Amino acid sequence: MHVLIVKTSSMGDVLHTLPALTDAMQCIPGIRFDWVVEENFAQIPGWHSAVDRVIPVAIRRWRKNWFGNETRQQRSDFKRELQRTAYDAVIDAQGLMKSAALITRSARGPKHGMDCKTAREPFASWFYNHRYSIDKQQHAVERIRELFACSLGYEKPGGQGDYAIAARFLGHLPPDHASYLVFLHATTRDEKHWPESHWRELIALAEPSGLKIKLPWGAEHEHRRAQRLAEGFSHVEVLPRMTLEQVATTLAGAKAVVSVDTGLSHLTAALDKPNITLYGPTDPGLIGGYGKHQTALRSPTGAMADIDAATVWKLLNGE
Repeated sequence: MHVLIVKTSSMGDVLHTLPALTDAMQCIPGIRFDWVVEENFAQIPGWHSAVDRVIPVAIRRWRKNWFGNETRQQRSDFKRELQRTAYDAVIDAQGLMKSAALITRSARGPKHGMDCKTAREPFASWFYNHRYSIDKQQHAVERIRELFACSLGYEKPGGQGDYAIAARFLGHLPPDHASYLVFLHATTRDEKHWPESHWRELIALAEPSGLKIKLPWGAEHEHRRAQRLAEGFSHVEVLPRMTLEQVATTLAGAKAVVSVDTGLSHLTAALDKPNITLYGPTDPGLIGGYGKHQTALRSPTGAMADIDAATVWKLLNGE
């Protein structure tokens, strides 16, 4: 059986889809997947052993000049690549008009997705041949697992879902694995940031433990923040710019991780690494860290500044 997955973004949403593939592999021997995903996250699907072909799409970039000649050509090339294969099933796990109208509609094969009452954007369901009511009051991972089970005709396995990617990185751990912590300090919204003074206090608390601290970053302003956090501390390393796979390898080798609400926090969960995620105005609820060893620490007031470093350090030490 050959299935196309349409799940383009964001990083957390893409990662949340992986356990559904593991379920399908267990229930349908020999099943294989192709996957349409935003170009920035194209490394992720290939980490799962059930994925044959990753088809990058660039909707975010194309929107900047949708009718430009270069964009027109790239959209045409994408459509040609998408239609190269006829699939036994096309599963739109995104549930948005942009995925349904621009991608799922053009794919070759019977199209499956959530119905108008449970899709993220109700009108997206117009483009599906088969529609399913998926309970919204469950974690995003469980919703996608249920969608795959309905679409492919098996009973969703019980128990916690398995991302099935951690083993990929176990044979490539850094030489200093288990001797460092990773602090994921970067996120997209200002109100989700933990104050730099709090990060530095946590760094100071960690110093007597002998553990090193590694600070990854993506954009230049995150690099500057990492440098400020590390200033004056010999046990802190500001990492170089890395690919997503290199970041995953670093996370896989960590003793533990502390993170704000960010896509890399979900990657940490997918790698089964102990992770304390700090939440202020956002509610982890049904979209928080899913997996083993995941701890959500919520601000008592909704303000990130009201999460104190001493509490985080105690949790890191299992207190």
